[in-house]
Amino acid sequence: MRILSYNILKGGVGREKALAAVINAQAADVVILQEATRPDIIERLSRLTQMPTHGSMRGRSLAFLSRVPIADHRWVRPRWSQHAFLEITLADEGLRIFGVHLSAVHAAWTEVRRVRELRALLAAIKQFDRSPHLLVGDFNTLAPNERLDLAKLPRRLRWLVWLSGGRIRWQTIAIMLGADYVDAFRRLHTADAGYTFPTWEPHVRLDYAFLSEALAERLRACDVVTSHDALREASDHFPLSLDLELA
Repeated sequence: MRILSYNILKGGVGREKALAAVINAQAADVVILQEATRPDIIERLSRLTQMPTHGSMRGRSLAFLSRVPIADHRWVRPRWSQHAFLEITLADEGLRIFGVHLSAVHAAWTEVRRVRELRALLAAIKQFDRSPHLLVGDFNTLAPNERLDLAKLPRRLRWLVWLSGGRIRWQTIAIMLGADYVDAFRRLHTADAGYTFPTWEPHVRLDYAFLSEALAERLRACDVVTSHDALREASDHFPLSLDLELA
């Protein structure tokens, strides 16, 4: 099974054909979308990709497309979250996929907000600790030992980093790893930077797939999609592709 995570930038408005071209080239079974705030755009993407099952809500960042049956889906917004996360249960495999979009902007106080959002999410899904599940999406943060080149940030964001103390303690991904989730990309690519943003000058990895321990041994591939002509037109993020071997 192939799962694709894709931030489509500001609802994807006016870029539906480019987005569909990128998605179609990946032959994904399930696509988790971020910044997918327009149900009409998601419905059009469903037609263009021939993925008949889809779900979205106006104003909600997370949406999905699927060519496999979905048993259930829902949006859940924990108290501290800016965005509701998306929970999808696949009909045949019973696998749960949690779509994630944490708060944006590189600064010390926004990292504190992301930590709160993530802790609230992990508390909400704790009941599934022992069952196969994964969390995918735009975490808007850096993993341990990865570096952010501040010189490549827009001036306003460099100013925000300076205002918040000039140094950011990146804790969110460390919390995921400390909760025994497996960073799918880093498990298979120890030396590759895996940058997913921005498409015109990639310099930071913001998009992740985390597998529960019960699912990690089924991982077969995880790659940043960087080789399609429509990528820069479609979005400011590269998609993240994940292959799992399921029963």
